[in-house]
Amino acid sequence: MPLLETRNLTKRFDGLAAVQGVDLTVEDGEIVGLIGPNGAGKTTCFNLLSGFLRPTAGTIRFDGEDITGLRSHRIVRRGLVRTFQLTTLFPEMTTLENVLVGLHLHSQRGLRQALFSRRPFPREEIERGREVLEFGGLSAHTNQPAKNLPHGHQRILGIAMALAARPRLLLLDEPVAGMNLEESGRVMALVKTIRDRGTTILLVEHNMKAVMGTCERVVVLNFGQKLAEGPPAAVSTNPKVIEAYLGAELEHARG
Repeated sequence: MPLLETRNLTKRFDGLAAVQGVDLTVEDGEIVGLIGPNGAGKTTCFNLLSGFLRPTAGTIRFDGEDITGLRSHRIVRRGLVRTFQLTTLFPEMTTLENVLVGLHLHSQRGLRQALFSRRPFPREEIERGREVLEFGGLSAHTNQPAKNLPHGHQRILGIAMALAARPRLLLLDEPVAGMNLEESGRVMALVKTIRDRGTTILLVEHNMKAVMGTCERVVVLNFGQKLAEGPPAAVSTNPKVIEAYLGAELEHARG
């Protein structure tokens, strides 16, 4: 049984289909890439899977349970957590405080209290926060304001905030956006380690080197529909995929 499964997943806005009839499966322990040109429906898919949007049609099952239309905080409690294209950080807070707030941000357990209360965080939460920062290689920046971190570290901090909720399935939305080669390599190595420690990964990413070097399976969307699916080597040589997307992306990468 797949960890995540969608059937006929569809979302229309004013009659226009942003996602149309998408069947998607993610097996426990996989790293799956979701790729496609701008406007293909990738982010809409993530918003549907994570409960930020309700499907117009179709079903979403997670760990065998129908979660179609559930609110985002209820989905998070079941172990499905996402990050965002734009890193959602609290810039004036330290890296540790961001992770601690992330515990509440993703679970919706007293977020207002976490942000505005003067009471200290419980010891077990602080320990969890430090553990996540160490895992992400951010221990040296524990007490540094998030706004002072380099871009790559800020992206890792966004991932750490999601990991604090102990997800079974982590949805990563463009985890290496804006990074140089060294930074993106570090983040994708972290993604593999996250999977190796028991968290399944579904990621959206435009960096084809990162996708092809990390994902075991790739799903391609185009105009809201699934165009192709398979191992990276097969997808990268698929004529339909090259015509719709990869040709332009590979030329951009060479340039």
